[in-house]
Amino acid sequence: MKRGLCSDQLRFTKGLQYMVWATFFFSLMTLLVKFTARRLPATELVLARSVVGVVLGAWMVRAAGVNLWGQRKDLLVFRGMAGTGALICFFLALARLPLAEATVLMYTAPVFTAVLAAVFLRERLSMSAASGLLLSLAGVALVAQPGFLFGAASQGHDLGAVALCVMGAFLGGCGYVTVRKLRTTEHHLVVVFYFPLVSVAICLPLAAPVWVMPTPWEWLLLLGIGVFTQVAQIFLTRSLNLEAAARAMSVSYIQILFASLWGVWFLAEVPNVLTGAGALLVFAGTAVATRQP
Repeated sequence: MKRGLCSDQLRFTKGLQYMVWATFFFSLMTLLVKFTARRLPATELVLARSVVGVVLGAWMVRAAGVNLWGQRKDLLVFRGMAGTGALICFFLALARLPLAEATVLMYTAPVFTAVLAAVFLRERLSMSAASGLLLSLAGVALVAQPGFLFGAASQGHDLGAVALCVMGAFLGGCGYVTVRKLRTTEHHLVVVFYFPLVSVAICLPLAAPVWVMPTPWEWLLLLGIGVFTQVAQIFLTRSLNLEAAARAMSVSYIQILFASLWGVWFLAEVPNVLTGAGALLVFAGTAVATRQP
């Protein structure tokens, strides 16, 4: 019994470590998107990221000696569609919101992930996880600062961009739950490969009519977006293979810390007091939600 408990604890710890690394590389990706989204269309950014992902993903799957096309193609394609929609929403919102605020709003995804996993995967939603998610939602409200709640104290965030973040978070939650489901049939590298593959098919016809030729510097940033996202997806998928969806995604809130640091250091975006209070609530929610039952 003790050996089993130790094994479960180790498995939990490794899953959380993978998620922390995933959030770090995702945060680097969002920083580069923030720079490039000022001039390049969102669909072009997603397409560039996906082309790099397809090349790297195919190489890694082949190197691992795994069947490239997987078994549950329906779920693999759905995961790619949901993830692509989430990225387009997030990239559009990043052009209109500060980096930290957009990241916090996008990280309502763990709420959707927890609920969808409870409904479709029959994963237990513990009291600690539910309480932590509610705290995090309260933090998100402080960051969004809608005028109808905060009046003059509101920063006046673009509500359309806020809605894009929430829609992206819902689609992201759908994708994360699908990744959790696929762990029983697919190698994690196959799941990672399908995401950019489906994204290319979706974004190519959308990006072509609005294509803007990148500068040499923007080409380098686009390559960085693709590489950082690919590495992050590998860590994310490994985490969701090891840990329950609600608990694993709660840890991903740490990306808010990274985004806040990048925003201050590289973009001169200093959050106000309400945003800081909201971030503290989000971190408190994460601590509660990830506590061992």
